[in-house]
Amino acid sequence: MDKKKSPMAVKAAEDISVSWHAMTNTDVLQELDSQTETGLTSSEVKARQEKYGLNELQEAPPTSFWVMLWSQINNFVIYMLMGAAIISALLGDYVEAIAIMAIVVLNAIMGIIQESRAEAALAALKKLAAPDASVLRDGKRLTVPAAQLVPGDIVYLEAGNYIPADVRLLEAVNLRIDEASLTGESVSVQKNAQSRLEKDIPLGDRLNTAFMGTLVTYGRGRGVVVSTGMNTQLGMIATMLQQVEEEQTPLQRRLDQLGKILGWGSLIICGLVFVIGVIRYILQPGAADFFSPEALEVFTELFMIAVSLAIAAVPEGLPAVVTISLALGMREMVRRHALIRKLSSVETLGSATVICSDKTGTLTQNEMTVTRLWGDGEFIGITGSGYTPQGEFLKDGEPISLRDFPVNKTALWLGTLNNDAQLEPAGEQDGREIYRMVGDPTEGAILVAALKAGASAKDLNKSFPRAQEIPFDSVRKRMLTIHSVDSPKDDDISPMNGEDADRDLYVIAVKGAPDIVLGLCTQVMTSDNHDIPMTDEKRQEILAANDAMTGDALRVLGVACRGVTVMPEEINSEALEKDLTFVGLIGMIDPARVEVADAINTARSAGIRTIMITGDYPNTARAIADQIGLLRPGSKVMTGLELDKLSDEEMIENVQVTDVYARVSPEHKMRIVDALRSNQQVVAMTGDGVNDAPAIKRADIGVAMGITGTDVAKGAADMVLTDDNYVSIVSAVEQGRVIYNNIRKFVYYLLSCNAAEIMVIFLATLFGWPIPLTAIQLLWLNLVTDGAPALALGTEPGDPDIMERSPRPPKEPIINKHMQLGILVQTIAITAVTLGAYAIGLFTEPEHVEFARTMAFVTLSISELFRAYTARSEYYPLLKIGVFKNKLMNWAVLGSLVLIFVVVYVPFFQPIFNTAPLGIAQWLEILPLVLVPSVAAELTKVYIRKRINQTQAVSA
Repeated sequence: MDKKKSPMAVKAAEDISVSWHAMTNTDVLQELDSQTETGLTSSEVKARQEKYGLNELQEAPPTSFWVMLWSQINNFVIYMLMGAAIISALLGDYVEAIAIMAIVVLNAIMGIIQESRAEAALAALKKLAAPDASVLRDGKRLTVPAAQLVPGDIVYLEAGNYIPADVRLLEAVNLRIDEASLTGESVSVQKNAQSRLEKDIPLGDRLNTAFMGTLVTYGRGRGVVVSTGMNTQLGMIATMLQQVEEEQTPLQRRLDQLGKILGWGSLIICGLVFVIGVIRYILQPGAADFFSPEALEVFTELFMIAVSLAIAAVPEGLPAVVTISLALGMREMVRRHALIRKLSSVETLGSATVICSDKTGTLTQNEMTVTRLWGDGEFIGITGSGYTPQGEFLKDGEPISLRDFPVNKTALWLGTLNNDAQLEPAGEQDGREIYRMVGDPTEGAILVAALKAGASAKDLNKSFPRAQEIPFDSVRKRMLTIHSVDSPKDDDISPMNGEDADRDLYVIAVKGAPDIVLGLCTQVMTSDNHDIPMTDEKRQEILAANDAMTGDALRVLGVACRGVTVMPEEINSEALEKDLTFVGLIGMIDPARVEVADAINTARSAGIRTIMITGDYPNTARAIADQIGLLRPGSKVMTGLELDKLSDEEMIENVQVTDVYARVSPEHKMRIVDALRSNQQVVAMTGDGVNDAPAIKRADIGVAMGITGTDVAKGAADMVLTDDNYVSIVSAVEQGRVIYNNIRKFVYYLLSCNAAEIMVIFLATLFGWPIPLTAIQLLWLNLVTDGAPALALGTEPGDPDIMERSPRPPKEPIINKHMQLGILVQTIAITAVTLGAYAIGLFTEPEHVEFARTMAFVTLSISELFRAYTARSEYYPLLKIGVFKNKLMNWAVLGSLVLIFVVVYVPFFQPIFNTAPLGIAQWLEILPLVLVPSVAAELTKVYIRKRINQTQAVSA
C-alpha cells in the first residue's frame, strides 16, 4: 500500500525558498515524505510527476521571422523611407519608389541574417542536465532518465556524474564537486552530509547540497532530490534569463532620436515650402480660381517640390550604411578575437564606462599553479603558470637548483606521490608541449611543479609504488599513502632525507590542511640530514610561514612523512597518522593572466573602471585584485552576505566605492549591474559560467568567454571572446569606439550633404527659380554619390588618441555641439556653391533648365565627394592623417566620379536623370566651387581644436 503523502512535501517541493541546507537529514526526509531504505514507490513517482512535471528546464519560444523583421523596420527613419516610397508610387515616380523600397528591404535582410541565430541560452542550460540518473525506487536501484526524477527521489552520485537535480546529501564519501560553472569557485568543493548549516549561507558554502548541472570529480555520495526542473538553482538562472527584457543599445537610441529629429524637421520644411508656394500663387496678380485646373496643376507641382524636399531631407542611405558599417566592424572584431552576435552591440562596448569581470578564467588562468614552497625556514618561489611545466625555482629572486634545498625538494616529491591527479599530453603550442590535467586541480598543480624540477609522477611512483592509502575526507582534512622503497634510489628523486633513506622500506606520506598535519607531527625535517624534535618555537615558525602564504591568498597544503621498516598491519588513521615528521608547505593559486594588469591600466586611462565579481573567497579575490592593479586606493571588498544587508538605495551608493565582490550569487550579480546602471553607467559584464548568464544578459553588453565559457553564457551574451583573453576586451572597447566614431563621421557627412540639398531647394523655391534638383537626382546623390564614401568612412582606423578620451556620456546625442557647427558651416558652403553653379547655368542657358540642373547636380556631387576626405577625422587635419591613406575612400570617390560622368554624358541616362552634357568652360567654372566646402571644413577643424585645447587648459 502506498504511503500517505505529507502535505508539507507538496509545499516544500514547490517552494524554492526552503532552506534545505539548514535542516537535518531526518527533517529533510520527513518534509519530502521519503525513505532512505526503499526510496519512493512507483505510484508516488507517477503522482509527483503529474504534480511537478518533468525534471527539465523550460525554454522560451524561439523568435519568429516576423518578430525579427519587425525589429528591423520599427524605427522612424524606415517609416519615413516607406512613406516617401508610397507617395512616389502614387505620383507615378516608380523608379524612385522601387529604389527606396530596395534600400529598406536590403537593410532588413542584412539585419535578419546577422541576428537570425535563435536564443540558445536555455537550450544550453537544458544540455547541462544529466541524461541519466541512478535512483532508488521500490527498494531497487535503477537507472532512469534524469527528466523523470521527482522531489523525494533517493539518488546515487559517483565520480564523472553530472548532478541530475538539486540534491540534499545524505551520505558523502570523499565527495568533491566542480561548481565553477555555477559559483565561480575554481577548485572542486569538498562535500559532506553531516552539516546543518546557517540559513543565509552563500551558495558556494552549502557543503551539504549538490546542485543540478555541476560535476562530481571525486568520491561518491547519496542524497534526496529536493528541487527539480525550474525550481533548481539552474532553473532559477533560466527564469532570470527569461525575465530579462531586451533593451535598446545606446546606438539604437541615438539613431532613433536622430531619425525623429530629421523626420519632423523635414515634414515642417516640406509643409512650409508648400504653404509658401500656395500663398505666393494666390497673392500674385491674375491668379486662377483656387479649384481651377490651372491652380490644381500648380499645387501638384508644389507638392512634388515638397516630396523632393522630403527625399532630400531623409538620408536614404543611412540605415544601409550603418548596417554595413557595423557588419564590417564585426569582421574586424573577429580579427581581434571577438565574435559579435548582434550588429547594434558592436558600438555599445565602445561606450562602456564599467567592465564587470568574473575572476576565474577571465582575470585568472583557471589553472591552479604552485608558486611557493617552504621547508626548514626557507621560502622557495616557483615561476611559470598553468599546466605547462616550464619555470624556475627562485631564492630571494635568484634562480636556484631545488636539489640544493633538500627539505623543499622532499615536500614537493611527497606531494607528488600522495596524489591522485594525472597530467596527460595535449599536443604542442608555440613549439612546446602542453598538458591536460585530469583530477583535482590542486593536486594537478603539484605534479606540474615536480615536472619543473625534473621529476615526473610516473618516475616517482615507479621508484616508490603505492602500497596502501587512506583517501582524503572532509572530516580528517588530509590524505595518507604508503609507498614501498624497494627500488634502488636516485638521490634526485628520493622522497626521504638523510640516514632514514638507507634503512626504511616503507614511507608513510601525509598531505592536508597545514594545522591538522602539524598537529600529528613530533619531529621536523632539516636540511642537515637530521630530523629534530618538534618544539613550540618550531611549531610557531611553521604556523607563521603558513599565515604568510595564506595572507597572499595562496591555498596551502602541509606535507609530513614517517619511515617504517615493515608494512603496517592496521591501515587506519589512528595507527598510522602519529609521530610524523613535518616536512614543508606547498602554496598555490589560480594565477592572474600576465597581460591583464596592462589591460586594466589601458582601460583606466580610457576612463573605464573594472570591477571583479566572483564566487571565490574575499582574501583570494583581494590578492588577485591587488596583483593586477584592479583595486583602487580606498575602495572596498564586499561579500554576498554583506550585500544582502543593503537596500537598493544603499546598493546604488555603495557600488561607486566597491571594486571587488566575493562569494556572490547570480542574484547579487544582477543587483550589482542594476545599481551601476542606476548611476548612469554603461555596463559591460564579462564571464564564462552559468552563474554569469543573467547578469550578462541584463548588462548593456554581455561578454562571454569562447573557450572556457559555457553555452549558457555564450547564448546570453552580445559578444563572445574567442581567446578568453581580457586584453581582447580592451581591444574590443577600442574597436567599439572606432566604430562609433566612424558612424558619427558618416552621419555628419550625410546630414551636412542632406541639409545642403534641403537649403538648395528651399532657397530656390523662395527665389522663385525652377527646382534646381529633381527627385531622381536627389535619390542618386543620397544613395550612390554619398553612399560609397560614407561606407569608406566606416573603415577608418580611428584617431590616435581614441583610448585617451573619456567614455561618451550615455545621453550625448550623435550630433554634438562640434558636429552642429560643422554641419552649419558645410550647409552654408555647399548651398552657396551649388546655387552659384545653378545661377551660372541659368544665366548661360536661360531656356535650358536641364543644363542649369546639371551644373548644380555636378557641383553638389563633386563638392560632397571631395569633402568626404576631410570628414575622415573630426579634429585632426587632413594632412596629418594622410590625404590618400584610406584606399577604400580613394576607390569610392573614383567610382562615384565615374558614375557622375555616366549620368551626365551617356545619352541613355540623360532623360532619366534630367541631365545635359557640360563643356570645358563649365568645368572650369565648377572646379573652384567644389573646393570651397573642403577648405571650410579644414578651417572649422582648426577652430574646434583650438577651443578644445582652451577648455582642457582651463580644466587643468
